[in-house]
Amino acid sequence: MAMARFLFMPESAYGPTNNCIGIGNILRERGHTVIFAAEASWQGRLQPMGFVEDLVDLAPPPSTNDTPTDGPEPAAGQFWIDFIRETAPVFRLPTIEQLTQFIQPTWQALIDGAVYCQPQLQAIIERQRPDVIIEDNVNCFPALVTGGVPFVRSVSCQPLEMKGPNIPPLFSGYPADESSQWADFRTEYDRTHREMWGAYNDWVQSCGAPPLADLEFIHEGALNLYLYPEVADYTNRRALGGSWHRLDSSVRATDEPWTLPAQLRSTDPSSKLVYLSLGSLGSADVDLMRRLVAVLGQTRHRFIVSKGPLADEYELPSNMWGAAQVPQTNVLPHVDLVITHGGNNTTTEAFHFGKPMILLPLFWDQYDNAQRVDELGYGVRLATYAFEDEQLTGAVDRLLNDAALHDRMAANAATIRGRNGTAKAATLIEGLVGASS
Repeated sequence: MAMARFLFMPESAYGPTNNCIGIGNILRERGHTVIFAAEASWQGRLQPMGFVEDLVDLAPPPSTNDTPTDGPEPAAGQFWIDFIRETAPVFRLPTIEQLTQFIQPTWQALIDGAVYCQPQLQAIIERQRPDVIIEDNVNCFPALVTGGVPFVRSVSCQPLEMKGPNIPPLFSGYPADESSQWADFRTEYDRTHREMWGAYNDWVQSCGAPPLADLEFIHEGALNLYLYPEVADYTNRRALGGSWHRLDSSVRATDEPWTLPAQLRSTDPSSKLVYLSLGSLGSADVDLMRRLVAVLGQTRHRFIVSKGPLADEYELPSNMWGAAQVPQTNVLPHVDLVITHGGNNTTTEAFHFGKPMILLPLFWDQYDNAQRVDELGYGVRLATYAFEDEQLTGAVDRLLNDAALHDRMAANAATIRGRNGTAKAATLIEGLVGASS
């Protein structure tokens, strides 16, 4: 086919951006031009991979009078790192209480970003003239659906985002087989979000975009992709339309090479290798990271720690090695267990490589991933701020010693990798070139 131009706009977080990088890299290798309209803190991080950077600001820049000029460069996704860190005390609340104090304010922040960057996106689309636009985010940016070319919705969140009456409500973390609390959660979601959604829907339509479905914050596309392994999906409870395609995984091939540091090499067969990551946002809760490394530092196992953007604010015990950012897709094949916040990117990559999980959810859909992994027996969900030390260390030993679980996850992983999600997505996206929007 003739070479085409593909414009990606991911959410300003590592998970959605990495999903887009994985798919975009396949398209780039096939000879196409891939443009990223990512948030501005990604400047200089995408171009070295062969992508075109044409970035956006989601909020006005801080006043130069308030910003030191000699400080460190902002981390990629700094906008959300700051937001999450300021909101962290709310993560100790039950999920239904987080609807008022975290979920609704987060939606409002997302809406404010969409309104602010609308003129920027219109200019980027005019400048770059893409053949297809792909958005991996949870809210609508009207310029992306009015650009006159096919629009692709990519979902890097837990598949409860595609709602249905026979599955738990998104953000609840409620069990799939116990529905007694579902109605109350949905009622509270409606109460806390209806007015905001209505104002947003009015603005979206004022920009020339179609109306949003009831209490939905984003349109469906000509093509809709979602990232989740079939073995953990809800396909037997909720059917999706023909435009929806599941990617069992979407693992980028752009991470830096990695070898096991000498300090973590061991001849002791009882000392296993564990990966600890709360994601780029969750790891901004330094007190939580300090507690985790202190507890895990007392075990006989060895740990690779993704320390996050505030890495310099805490130290690691002698049985650990870490860095602010580690090449996760090249680390995971080496480990025996993953301790994670339950972000969709890490959860699906753990399935891709066949690794059991301990999940410590913090916000958004992480509770849903934690519950799903736990109820299907692929790992253990713990109370992130209320777990006892022995609960964490006991779960580590129990999962590491469960040979049947490791065998089951290895078999699942072979199937998942064989489905080659990034190539599947790239081919589906290529098929839209030349189609009317």
